[in-house]
Amino acid sequence: MTSGELTPGIGDDAIPLSERGPAPKRVVVGFGFWLFLLSDIVIFAGLFATYAVLSDAVAGGPSGPTLFDRSRVFTETLCLLVSSVTCGFGLLAIQQRNATRAYVWMFATFVLGALFLKQEIAEFSAMVALGAGPTRSAFLSAFYTLVGTHGIHVTAGLAWLLGMIAQLLTLGFQPMVQRRFFCFALFWHALDIVWIGVFTIVYLGAH
Repeated sequence: MTSGELTPGIGDDAIPLSERGPAPKRVVVGFGFWLFLLSDIVIFAGLFATYAVLSDAVAGGPSGPTLFDRSRVFTETLCLLVSSVTCGFGLLAIQQRNATRAYVWMFATFVLGALFLKQEIAEFSAMVALGAGPTRSAFLSAFYTLVGTHGIHVTAGLAWLLGMIAQLLTLGFQPMVQRRFFCFALFWHALDIVWIGVFTIVYLGAH
C-alpha cells in the first residue's frame, strides 16, 4: 500500500479524497456566496480608486464641501448602521426559530434601509436641481457612480429581504431558508462596511 492510499474502513474517512462525492450543497452555496461578496468588494475598490483620482477634477464647477449636507449624510449613515444591528438580531431570532422577533427585526431592517434610500435620493435630487448632475464634471461622475452603485445594492438588498420574509411566511424555518437569511445578513453587513468607506472618504474627506 502506498503512502497516498488509505486503510479500508467504514465511513468517509476511509475513502480517498479523490473518490469522494461532491461537497454538500450548503458548502458549495457558502463558497459561491463568499466569492460573490469578494467580487463585489473588488468592484467597489475600483470605484473608490476612480473617485480618489477624480475628486479634484471639478472643471470649474462645485466641489464636495459646497454640495454635501453632512447632517443629512450623518442621518443616512445612522439609518444604515442601525439597520445592520437589527439585521443581526433578526438572524439570531431566525436561528432560535422565533417567528415574531424575526418579523419585527427584519421589518425594522427594511424600514431603516428604505429611509437610507430616501435620504440618498433626496440628496441626488437636490444636487441635480443645483446643476450638479453627473455630467457636470469628472468629480461628479465619479461621485454619482460610487454612491449610486451602493444605492443600487441597497435597493437590491431590500427586494431580497422582502423575498426572504415571504419565504419565511410560506416555508417556515427550513434549513434552506435559514441559510439564505444568513447570506442576506452577510450581504447587508458588507454594504455597511462599504458605506463606512464612502462616508469617510467621500464626505468627511471632501476638501
